[in-house]
Amino acid sequence: MDDGIRTDETAADPRTGTRDGASGAWHEDGITVVPANEVTWDDLTLVLGTARCHGGLCFCQRFKAPTPEWREVDDGERAHRLRTQTECGQPGAAATSGLVALVDGEPVGWCAVEPRTAYPKLRGTRIPWAGRQEDRDDPSVWAVTCFVVRAPARRTGATHVLARAAADFARRRGARAVEVSRWSLSPARTCRGGNCTSARRARSPPRASPR
Repeated sequence: MDDGIRTDETAADPRTGTRDGASGAWHEDGITVVPANEVTWDDLTLVLGTARCHGGLCFCQRFKAPTPEWREVDDGERAHRLRTQTECGQPGAAATSGLVALVDGEPVGWCAVEPRTAYPKLRGTRIPWAGRQEDRDDPSVWAVTCFVVRAPARRTGATHVLARAAADFARRRGARAVEVSRWSLSPARTCRGGNCTSARRARSPPRASPR
């Protein structure tokens, strides 16, 4: 089955990064970005650490679970769900839910990127949809919902590299657009643990064509 991945391409964008045609890894400024299923669960948890947002250890589940369900599941269940979604340690997996950035083989960053249809809460949140008339269930629109960069790798451009890699990752899987919701940041209240800056209030998301 053709999943839209063109493995014969090595140069994703000569102005920025390059992509390994065999593995699909993105290389830019000494940072390598790979699908999360190509790293171990320990690698991913090293990035996520004990960072807390949305009132708990989110594990990128806040936009996947309706509010009542979010309140019922504990941190352990959220971790289990993310591990299942990412397929960490399964390089042959057909799908994953994000990307991991590495420097010299050390995991330093994470980006959650999937089709927007994978995020029921995001599709049902009122503010990002204000003034927009479009199909919320369009599978060709993808969404980036989380960036996490470990403290030692901050201010190195890792987030920008992850963003470009995410757009390329989505494009090769058939995305015609990638959205990133903008948020009002309040790190002291919403994120603790030293590994991330989190978010509280959504605004209408900007959209970029990944093509």
